[in-house]
Amino acid sequence: MPLTINPIVENIETGNHIPKLNGLILAGGKSTRMGRDKSVLEYHGKPQRKVLFDLLHQYCNETFYSIREEQQEEFAKQSVIVDQNEYRGPFNGILSAHEKFPDVAWLVLACDLPLLDAKSISQLIAERDYRKSATAFATKKTKLPEPLVAIWEPNALDEAKAYLKTAESSCPRKFLINSDVKLVHPKTDEVLYNANSLEEFKVAQSILNP
Repeated sequence: MPLTINPIVENIETGNHIPKLNGLILAGGKSTRMGRDKSVLEYHGKPQRKVLFDLLHQYCNETFYSIREEQQEEFAKQSVIVDQNEYRGPFNGILSAHEKFPDVAWLVLACDLPLLDAKSISQLIAERDYRKSATAFATKKTKLPEPLVAIWEPNALDEAKAYLKTAESSCPRKFLINSDVKLVHPKTDEVLYNANSLEEFKVAQSILNP
């Protein structure tokens, strides 16, 4: 069942306030490399975006799909946040969500993570450090933050808006590399595998159904 948490939660031990946690599935990409909408590909008997939504719904106060304006009919009667097109790249969806709910933290997931499971989500949340800019998964191999499998705190998203005004790159990873981020290593790097092409889709299927 989803957790019920107030918008700001008090940490009794420290007296600090912990922003509540919402979930965001980035489903507004155009899936150019895949050649079809990768968010509706099925690895577990239903569209992958629904799999991820259901995962986050177990742990977050509210969960939303981040979508383009022209997708609104497709997502009718579902919880969505429409891209405001004020920012570039993945920041478009993340910061559109932040604009709507500026006081919450966001657990952000890309829609192409077929091997991500509930245990991994639970681990990321359990190891969250709300005092840092973000808590992000990182593979043991690269040790680099995965911005689209991460919990973004409100202060970091405020900083990102200022950053994008002058930055040459709109890459969320570059922003996190230069921020105060807690890195969390999943039990296996495999859970962070993303399927962006038809070949990678088939690889993921073979892992799930050997």
